[in-house]
Amino acid sequence: MQKKRVVLYIKDKCAHCKDAQRYLDSKGIQYRLCNAKMQRGRKELDAIGARSLPVLKVGDRIMIGWNPASFDKLYRGK
Repeated sequence: MQKKRVVLYIKDKCAHCKDAQRYLDSKGIQYRLCNAKMQRGRKELDAIGARSLPVLKVGDRIMIGWNPASFDKLYRGK
């Protein structure tokens, strides 16, 4: 399976964000972590149009919210 670029947008004290981060870590998936409170994170999220977190960007596809099964499908390209 070809590695895809993954970006995880989070905010502090977000349980679902922490769940997503733990899952990616447990699977050994490399990702860029981007905090929505930082200027870069806010700018990127505004461009995506997302209003809730977490947001995962896998390649050029976007997933809003956290669901491990949905992420796996997205990551595998299904």
